[in-house]
Amino acid sequence: MEAVKRLLLIDGHSMAFRAFYALPAENFSTSGGQHTNAVYGFLSMLANIVADEEPTHMAVAFDVGRQTFRTEQFPEYKAQRSAAPPEFKGQVPIIEETLATLGIATLSKENFEADDIVATLVTEARAEGDFEIVLVSGDRDYIQLVDEHTTLMYPTRGVSTMTRFTPEEVENKYGLTPAQYPDFAALRGDPSDNLPGIPKVGEKTAAKWIVEHGSLDALIAGAENVKGVAGQNFRDRIEQVKMNRQLTQMVTDVELPVGPNDLQLKPADVAEVARAFDDLEFGVNLRERVLAVVETTGAPADTASADTVALPDVVVEDIPLDEWLAAREGEGVAVYLTGTVAPGRGDVEGIAIVDKQRKALQRDAADLSPEEDAALKRWAESDSPKFLHDAKAAYHMLRGRDITLRGIAHDTAVAAYLLRPGQRTYALEDVYQRHLQKQLRSTALHDAASAVLELAAELSAQLSAIDSFELYADLEIPLTSVLAEMEDAGIAVDQDVLDELLRDYTDKVAAVEQEARQLVDEPTLNLSSPKQLSVVLFDKLDLPKTKKTKTGYSTAAGEIEALAEKHPHPFLDHLLAHREYQKMKSTIEGLIKTIQPDGRIHTTFNQTVASTGRLSSAEPNLQNIPVRTEAGRRIRSAFTVGKNYDCLLTADYSQIEMRVMAHLSQDAGLIEAYKAGEDLHNFVGSRVFEVPIDQVTPELRRRVKAMSYGLVYGLSAYGLSNQLGIPAGEAKQIMEAYFQRFGGVKRYLDEVVEQARRDGYTSTIFGRRRYLPELTSDNRLARENAERAALNAPIQGTAADIIKVAMLRVDAALDGYTSRVLLQVHDELVVEVAPGELDAVREIVEREMDGAIELLVPLEVSAGEGTNWDEAAH
Repeated sequence: MEAVKRLLLIDGHSMAFRAFYALPAENFSTSGGQHTNAVYGFLSMLANIVADEEPTHMAVAFDVGRQTFRTEQFPEYKAQRSAAPPEFKGQVPIIEETLATLGIATLSKENFEADDIVATLVTEARAEGDFEIVLVSGDRDYIQLVDEHTTLMYPTRGVSTMTRFTPEEVENKYGLTPAQYPDFAALRGDPSDNLPGIPKVGEKTAAKWIVEHGSLDALIAGAENVKGVAGQNFRDRIEQVKMNRQLTQMVTDVELPVGPNDLQLKPADVAEVARAFDDLEFGVNLRERVLAVVETTGAPADTASADTVALPDVVVEDIPLDEWLAAREGEGVAVYLTGTVAPGRGDVEGIAIVDKQRKALQRDAADLSPEEDAALKRWAESDSPKFLHDAKAAYHMLRGRDITLRGIAHDTAVAAYLLRPGQRTYALEDVYQRHLQKQLRSTALHDAASAVLELAAELSAQLSAIDSFELYADLEIPLTSVLAEMEDAGIAVDQDVLDELLRDYTDKVAAVEQEARQLVDEPTLNLSSPKQLSVVLFDKLDLPKTKKTKTGYSTAAGEIEALAEKHPHPFLDHLLAHREYQKMKSTIEGLIKTIQPDGRIHTTFNQTVASTGRLSSAEPNLQNIPVRTEAGRRIRSAFTVGKNYDCLLTADYSQIEMRVMAHLSQDAGLIEAYKAGEDLHNFVGSRVFEVPIDQVTPELRRRVKAMSYGLVYGLSAYGLSNQLGIPAGEAKQIMEAYFQRFGGVKRYLDEVVEQARRDGYTSTIFGRRRYLPELTSDNRLARENAERAALNAPIQGTAADIIKVAMLRVDAALDGYTSRVLLQVHDELVVEVAPGELDAVREIVEREMDGAIELLVPLEVSAGEGTNWDEAAH
């Protein structure tokens, strides 16, 4: 007997919309600004369903547009639907392209909807007689297609939880057969399709009438016998019900280029899939989940256990570690370690080293002899070149064995980041696939080390090809060691100060919530509940509705802030205060949790996260502590000088991004201001508003400051008007006056975007690239986001490079001193100063930061010292 074929048909638009609303758009976008939450959610759903259903044949059907034969018959059909959210636009074509890469057919047809395509394929597959059919859609009209060989998977939460509609399940839920469902739907009406219902006729009545009469036709024939007000309402609307029934019926004979037998799944090329997922900046997990459920080509055959078979060109030697290392003294080798990575408490479990002849050594750290242990320390602390993947992690593991890693010659994670900034992950297996188009399926440590060796050579060549090798070798690689030492040192914390702050903010949260409850007479109101808030804001207080969401009206921070500005209300003030206090409370709790037994917090500086080249901080994030608020200053006062040290010194660049802007734009006015030592914003204000410098009021200064910094981020006149709370026309006049006086800025901003559009990337003064393929996107939102990124990346990226150069210079100049750099936060360095070294250290820090780069305008470095971070502010 021939095996049954299994046909999976998905309503693409329906499931893409479900995915879009299931995942927050702001959390999923490429570095160029293309939102990808619908794509990610759709592919995640696809992986789950294909794994569960194991189809042999498959297609995804999409709508072409809003105009179909149904809108010709009934112009109001779906007319109530608002335009798709701008964040959704552009995502369906990406889904279609990705499906093609996966060997999955996509179908669409002018004048028809996706459900007509699916209904046609179902009809044809039934005629073939050897198909089991699975449908996936969030449209209940598909229930009419269900039969003993056809199941509908209907999402009930997001795209992850599905109801499986079989004929039995349809009867259980609606008391109807699938064939009766369109008759029932015609009576009930469908708000989502703008099909009117009948007053007084809900789902129960509609189902009862169809069951009693057997069909809609029979019900219409006996319409005079239907009793009550509902019966009269039905008779008054029989023509509309007939129209509903006609529109609900799916077309089953759409002319399609393929039939069910043509939809057999085709093998996907692993390298192509990897490239597609990399372009979308998705991580290895989703890619592997998707690849696991489709046939692939280009992947190594799993003919044996992956974790026991070494790569064929690696020879594992069984000799003592000290002998192996002695024979390779001074040679470049690849190292791969496993163990605990956390700064200040790392440890090594496994070690693998591979030389350039592909000879390898692998050891469990616990099994090393004293001689091997001593040899490992000598070699790790020597200048012998070491090739690693995530060298900072290796540094922290070795520090747990009292070993200070030196001689880092390559870090393939950092190299991959410079080549493709903005990727979601730089895990070794991801980078190996991305740049060598090979899968690293082995879990053996020496195979991982061998992969690092291959990557070091390949990525170096790729960096050289784009003139970025110098940035890698002279800036990013030396910085890795500096960052590792900073993380290892940590910064001392006075927990008593944080405990007191936590008590204070806990009380504030409770007090403001109680006041808010009293204000609206809601004793049990939870200010953190969007549902409860919505009732109070829009029903009880009758405030203007905010943006509509799937679950109601938005209570997100931005919406509430805008509401409070336009429609002030004491309750909104309390709500915003509650959120601010809650945020501070969470920040303080997070800091307390990360204090280690040595009384210090050891943050992690991420070198491969921000697309612009900036460092970020995590576990905990020390870059999100407010600088100018009272709360932020109190938190900073908890970061103190450590034992055996004298004070903290802080130093930062003044207006570094504006100085970079002056240099890159070569604007004569900005250059003149900085060279004359004028206050930039007063100088610009006097030019823009045509008043003497001493008559630039605080309000005028605020306006030009917002303007100057906003331009770096692609600020529009509309955005400026919102930011300053002034009419759009007035904001436009300020912008025009600014560009009239500072034409070099306007010329630069225009040229940098056009250059990036031609090249496909932006570049900093130091050659750091940021790729922005969305600059040529047909999706306006993605294109405008990429344009803003193109404005910002060279300026913010150059500022990031300057502070990195400064860190290297300061670190080198402090050689021989006990004082050490602890933190880098935005444009600021925090140094822990040893007794008797303050004057020398201050001079070193100011000199080396000032000498980091020579621009057309002078840099300005400000420094201060104190016993804690706040006191050291200047």
